[in-house]
Amino acid sequence: MCHGAVKFVAGRDRRGEAAFRFAPLGGQTFESSFPDITSANLPDSMIVETRDGRMLLQSSGVVYILRQLGGPWPLLGRLLGLVPRVLRDAGYDLVARIRHRIVKKPDGVCPILPPELRGRFDP
Repeated sequence: MCHGAVKFVAGRDRRGEAAFRFAPLGGQTFESSFPDITSANLPDSMIVETRDGRMLLQSSGVVYILRQLGGPWPLLGRLLGLVPRVLRDAGYDLVARIRHRIVKKPDGVCPILPPELRGRFDP
C-alpha cells in the first residue's frame, strides 16, 4: 500500500518535482531532517515534513498531502480534515493493520518507477 500511495501522490502532484520528495524512514534524508528523532520512536506511519518544517504523522499527513494535490483531492483533504484527528487516526491504524489483505505486497523492495519520477527519491 505504501508503494501505491507514493505512486499515487507522485502522479497527481500538481506542482511537479518541487512539491513532494520521498525518502525511507531511518535513511539519510530522514536523519538529517529530524536529527533528534529516531524512526524507532515513531509509529509505523507515513511521515510528512511540511514546507515550514513541521512533522505530520498518520492521518494528518494524509490530509496535508491531499490538500496539496491537483484535481478533486484538495476538497477531499478539507472534508477529511473536519473529522476529529482521533477518529481519522483510528481509521488510519485500521487500514494499516489490514493493508496486506487489501493490497498485495510488491515482490521487490521498491516499486519500479518511470524515469521522470526517480529523481524525487532521496536516500
